[in-house]
Amino acid sequence: MVRVLFVCLGNICRSPSAEAVFRDLVAREGLEGQIGTDSAGTGAWHIGNPPDPRAQQVAGRYGIAMADLRARQVTTRDFADFDYILGMDNSNLANLHRLRPESHAGHVSLMLDFSDAADGEIPDPYYGDLSDYEAVFELLLPAARGLLDHIRSTHNL
Repeated sequence: MVRVLFVCLGNICRSPSAEAVFRDLVAREGLEGQIGTDSAGTGAWHIGNPPDPRAQQVAGRYGIAMADLRARQVTTRDFADFDYILGMDNSNLANLHRLRPESHAGHVSLMLDFSDAADGEIPDPYYGDLSDYEAVFELLLPAARGLLDHIRSTHNL
């Protein structure tokens, strides 16, 4: 199984949204038994909390469920458990590189590396309104497709 971890700061906005979008795409493609997902935050503020209600509201507009997700913090164990660890912005990516054991051979990059988006970062919508969450989803949808295409070709799925 190919395992993918999505990472942002608090794990209640961007990374659970990325997980939900990608998980939905994986399910629609019938690949649930071959690709696993999770999300985490580099910070511990929201451990155990569900995704932000605004993220859930926007996800619902796309027919994507995410209420079952719960925030957790990234651990060094994640580098052994996941093949792909994707940060939502450069700050998260820098934190991941600091945590990354030298022995980790998996892929660590930005989520938008799998997209044609001009800016490589997904902006944090936490202090914004619904339009900011909508903008996050608009960035995540093509990036999720690009990630899935990459995984399918790389892992012969």
